[in-house]
Amino acid sequence: MTETCPAHLVALAQRLADSSASVIRRYFRTAVAVDDKADHSPVTIADREAERIIRTIIESQRPDDGIFGEEFGTKNLDAEWVWVIDPIDGTKSFIAGRPIFGTLIALLHKGTPVLGVIDQPIIGDRWVGVTGRPTTHNGQPARVRPCPGGVKAAMFGTTSPDLFPDSDYDAYRRLVSQVKVSAYGGDCYTYGLLASGYYDLVVESGLKLYDFAALVPVVTGAGGLMTDWEGAALNANSTGRVIAAGDAVTHREALAALAG
Repeated sequence: MTETCPAHLVALAQRLADSSASVIRRYFRTAVAVDDKADHSPVTIADREAERIIRTIIESQRPDDGIFGEEFGTKNLDAEWVWVIDPIDGTKSFIAGRPIFGTLIALLHKGTPVLGVIDQPIIGDRWVGVTGRPTTHNGQPARVRPCPGGVKAAMFGTTSPDLFPDSDYDAYRRLVSQVKVSAYGGDCYTYGLLASGYYDLVVESGLKLYDFAALVPVVTGAGGLMTDWEGAALNANSTGRVIAAGDAVTHREALAALAG
């Protein structure tokens, strides 16, 4: 294991994913109440209990580490190691009974993502990305696929066109008009599928740190590229406009299309 992410921290991330998965499976396709958060996004007891169990384990095993969670806020963000948690990325899919959501667990080292887990607890898919090591999918190596035709040959994914703010929607339309095939929905699950060679390009806007931090090590460890819309590396200070691509040509052409 690399010096930036020791083996015991990877093992802890796997334990966190196992624990949250047991909570989420209990509530999936049951009559859970759905509440509206301040930003009008939905949240359920499954979101809250999954994050609570993750935080409890972190606080017992790594009390000096920071935590950045979607449901219960932040603590100790100045720590060398900060865990970033999205207990259910894709709550709308969860409440609709669609198993294309995921739990995201990331670990930042001095603000940079060095470990990421995408866990789909219903299907049983788990991607683990660690800086300096190949990404795995259910314990086996995951690898992006080449797309020699670039954007024009790309299988493109995004969660929803409705999630692009007005200032970014025109850029999205320029890009999507050039790709070969588009598919919508999936949230973090789409990035796992890109890492396994089923998508060529994913672009989104308005993401929070807990939406993208875990995705970076997964995509890059599978041989892909993941940056902001200017081509810069993603970190704790990024704006949330992200692009993930399986190869450099597709990435470069997509950046150009977004820029206009």
